[in-house]
Amino acid sequence: MSTQARVRAVSSDGSHRFAKTPRLWITLLAGLGVEGDAHAGVTVKHRSRVARDPHQPNLRQVHLLQAELLTALDAQGFRIGPGQIGENILTEGIDLLGLSSGALLRFGARAVVRVTGLRNPCVQLDRFQLGLMAATLDRAPDGGLIRKAGVMGVVVEGGEVRPDDPVMLLPSDSPHRPLGPV
Repeated sequence: MSTQARVRAVSSDGSHRFAKTPRLWITLLAGLGVEGDAHAGVTVKHRSRVARDPHQPNLRQVHLLQAELLTALDAQGFRIGPGQIGENILTEGIDLLGLSSGALLRFGARAVVRVTGLRNPCVQLDRFQLGLMAATLDRAPDGGLIRKAGVMGVVVEGGEVRPDDPVMLLPSDSPHRPLGPV
């Protein structure tokens, strides 16, 4: 297997369901998100956030999840396939959780996503499989909460994204800024 980071699967869903349907490709639209996905838009689309303030910017246009988490969860008895916990892009070979806030990722030839922060695991994970929420959380040695359920981002440059597309972290001169929940 190649050590190059790559896209393992892509998923989307036009309705506000927890799981998303795996696709042969998705199209990212600059400033909006995944074409046809319920969470695409300039302003926030997640129901709980819309209820608080429907005018806030959508920093959660695209959900990225590392396939390595699914492998670790499988070892704990959780059987989770692509799209089943709401991600749009399942990656392999890149430490999404270690990225800097604002990091730019290129998918395939054109699409670029700016990482905005961590996905905050919620009770919907437990509704999918009991105990899954706790399995996607951990504690750092200092007691701080570690969120492992992927990262969120906004589309900077649109384009198609397909399984097996390369994933590249674009160079940056900015200092590393740890990810926080969005």
